[in-house]
Amino acid sequence: MKDPTVLGPHQIGEDPIISFYRGKRPDSSGRYVEDIWAFSYEQLETVHDFIQWLFPLPVRSAYNPDAPLLTQKTISAFLGNESLRGKLIRSLELMLVFYGFELVRDAHGSLLILRSAEFAKRSRQWLSPNNHNHLRLSRIMESARLLGLEQYSRGLIVILEGIAHEYPNCVTARTVEFWKRAAGE
Repeated sequence: MKDPTVLGPHQIGEDPIISFYRGKRPDSSGRYVEDIWAFSYEQLETVHDFIQWLFPLPVRSAYNPDAPLLTQKTISAFLGNESLRGKLIRSLELMLVFYGFELVRDAHGSLLILRSAEFAKRSRQWLSPNNHNHLRLSRIMESARLLGLEQYSRGLIVILEGIAHEYPNCVTARTVEFWKRAAGE
């Protein structure tokens, strides 16, 4: 039986982002979303053309001009489709683990993003001035916010601002401003 939460081709046209998240088409390098979800930490760090597919934006990427742009049609599809948002959450969780974070719910059901037990080890990969992962974090927050995961963006900016305050020599004030804008603050 067909899942009623999954949009059919007549409803989505040929939108590459939706087709990618539905597992119907690969990214511009021939990888399906499941392939990227299986990346090692080394691949997540050294491969630079996947993040634009996992977290699309409405502006062209200078680092991956082949990645599709987020359109209003794409945004509407994610906002109206729990299955697509669930897959986006899976992508978000992948990257959070990569950065040394974890998603938890407090006693009231509110979403929190906290440092994981691996934070000290994982943060060595990105907690340095002008690190390319700072741009990725901006992309993740903005894309998640635009695609209906505002609570995740808010949770991420809260922890990132705390880390920036704790490590002022590793995260510039300019980076924090970019992060705030990306999270919608």
